[in-house]
Amino acid sequence: MKFILLLFFTFSYCGNLTAQNISGSFINLSNQPIKLEGFNGLKTYAISSTITDEKGNFKVNYSKSDYGVGYLIASDNKPLFILLSGEDILITGEALSVPETIKVIKGQENSFFEQYAKEHPRREQAISAWQYLEKMYALDSLFSTQKKPFQAIQDEKQRIKKEDSAFLETLPKDSYVKWYLPTRKLVSSVSIIAQYRPEEIPETIEAFRNLDYIDARLYKSGLFKDAIENHFWLLENSGKSLENVFEEMKLSIDAMLVKLVTNEKIFNEVTDYLFDLLEKHSLFQASEYLALKVLNEGSCTINTDLSNQLETYRAMKKGNIAPDMIFNPSFFANPNKLVTKLSDLKSNYTVVVFGASWCPKCKEELPEIAKLYSKWKAKEVEVIFIALEEDEKVFKNFTKGFPFISYSDNKKWESKIVKDYYVFSTPTIFLLDHKREIILRPNSVKQMDAWVDWYLSK
Repeated sequence: MKFILLLFFTFSYCGNLTAQNISGSFINLSNQPIKLEGFNGLKTYAISSTITDEKGNFKVNYSKSDYGVGYLIASDNKPLFILLSGEDILITGEALSVPETIKVIKGQENSFFEQYAKEHPRREQAISAWQYLEKMYALDSLFSTQKKPFQAIQDEKQRIKKEDSAFLETLPKDSYVKWYLPTRKLVSSVSIIAQYRPEEIPETIEAFRNLDYIDARLYKSGLFKDAIENHFWLLENSGKSLENVFEEMKLSIDAMLVKLVTNEKIFNEVTDYLFDLLEKHSLFQASEYLALKVLNEGSCTINTDLSNQLETYRAMKKGNIAPDMIFNPSFFANPNKLVTKLSDLKSNYTVVVFGASWCPKCKEELPEIAKLYSKWKAKEVEVIFIALEEDEKVFKNFTKGFPFISYSDNKKWESKIVKDYYVFSTPTIFLLDHKREIILRPNSVKQMDAWVDWYLSK
């Protein structure tokens, strides 16, 4: 028993030797809880917590498994980001909500981080200002003859950029801060580059494509989510035609997947998040491309939920023949609007809408379809609404007054029709021709109505 206790205390002591601490004082945060949290990809997790004493003193620990970026947060909910790079850190200030008072007293990498965080935004502002003047002196006839000021502006821009690069070059080799600051600069620069320095867009996109999402430094950095979002935001706002944007997005997806396929967990995490992001931005060509790439990737096992979500793009893509629907006559909202099978409809086109009373967007879109129905019907476009409901009374109340066919077997997501069409969100809309070939997957009623106006106007 003594041996076991001795062994326990020995391991505990050795564990403490490998832990680093963050300590300091926030004079306006006395007797308050303070937490240290870290990042794992898209998620955060708790590392350590404590309560400050009456003078605002605190101390929290972190271990090697937490190396990356963390943040301190107190009751004021203002996070202070800190590099958890294996060093003990000492900081002081008034409170986390008053960042201008906070100083790093101990911790070399965090001192570099603090310095760059203060200086880099000022350099970026100066470059943007000089960029504005440079264009003025190049294009405005009032100034274009002034060669010396123009050259001086270019020289000053280069000096600022060299100063920034020189700082990054002097950072300790193989330190976390040397990797982190350029990556943070890349991720945070996209809006400025898109607005003021579009000539840097190709270089910036290439830098994003070179990011390695299975690199633990990125996974633990707190930049993981922003790197995905800002990469595709820049592509979307690059000033190119929509067709070229989609081609560029395909290249970016290919570049990301090269290394992602070697780590199944992160592969699923990134592709799931990116797919939802593209869908939310109505970038359906890119989301379809991603879906097909992921489904055809044989070296990784895809999470079941993600697989089902992506399968809709393989099974229900444009040009495919949509499954027929067999209906039970007792499940229609209006007994005067019955049909045995979807294939029995005689219209040239059919809009199939999947939605529900509990879906906020459906409450907006379906009444709009009701208003447009007579116009569409006159152009040989029928509408059938498949409701994902569980309660017959709710279904009939929701569809009361809808002039189009409405149907629900009250099985919600377990409905055979819903599964046959790989529906994973509401509303989902398909436009079919008389052969049930999928012509369009409209992302809104507005897009569907625009199609009717454009293609059936004659």
